[in-house]
Amino acid sequence: MSTIHPIIAVTGSSGAGTTSVSRIFQQIFRREQIEAAFVEGDAFHRYNRAEMAERIAAESAAGNHAFSHFGPPANLFPELEELFRRYAAEGVGRSRTYLHDEAEAAPYGQEPGTFTPWEDLGANTDLLFYEGLHGAVATDEVNVAQYPDLLIGVVPVINLEWIQKIHRDKSTRGYSTEAVTDTILRRMPDFIHYITPQFTRTHINFQRVPVVDTSNPFIARFIPTLDESFVVIRFRDPGGIDFPYLLSMIHDSFMSRANTLVCPGGKMDLAMQLIFTPMIWRFMEQRRNAIGRG
Repeated sequence: MSTIHPIIAVTGSSGAGTTSVSRIFQQIFRREQIEAAFVEGDAFHRYNRAEMAERIAAESAAGNHAFSHFGPPANLFPELEELFRRYAAEGVGRSRTYLHDEAEAAPYGQEPGTFTPWEDLGANTDLLFYEGLHGAVATDEVNVAQYPDLLIGVVPVINLEWIQKIHRDKSTRGYSTEAVTDTILRRMPDFIHYITPQFTRTHINFQRVPVVDTSNPFIARFIPTLDESFVVIRFRDPGGIDFPYLLSMIHDSFMSRANTLVCPGGKMDLAMQLIFTPMIWRFMEQRRNAIGRG
């Protein structure tokens, strides 16, 4: 953790909704005139799309049907840890971009599913913002989770997460329901061992809970809307959180436990703004004071 070079990490599984949370932070950074270095977790996958397909096929032929983007062999965990370590210490580091589709790939003259070259992060940034699968990952070899000053988990209930993933992959990536289902099944061991444990290390978790029937996510025609959901917000350490203020500002919210706020899904963006903005103010004040003392 760093006073001069803070790190914020948003972590969640594929289809969890981390990108939506990232947009909230972008709004806050723009409003508060904060220069952030943005890093996407996909940049630290080990293989491009074609290589990953070949690797999955080879692993399956060898009897390993659980090789996935969620586990260490398919990722560059040491490089991600090194990025966080160097940024926390010096405000520098290297990353790249994974080009998901034609629109992202066209400006680089590359094929979708490939990586851009590694590059240094922009100079003189105020903080690093990570969004991806492994912001709080820890194994016997690496501990990425030790570096972020604010760790946020995005964890919809599992059936909703699967519904969101199925609809996203079908609409934006052209996959069939059967193909997405196969991916979910293949990833399950790594999901249990490397994704789920992260949410005990996060500082705040946002869990969307639909109040409509999601009992069979593989036939769901629509993604439940925010207004058809509640959001459970769990603070690992509730000290310093002004719950009376949040309850007064977020109508129809309530406390389910001493460290847990529940609000209507339609108020999730407001809740994030109210919770994160004071935290970012505090980071920036501490940073200015530390720089001034230096």
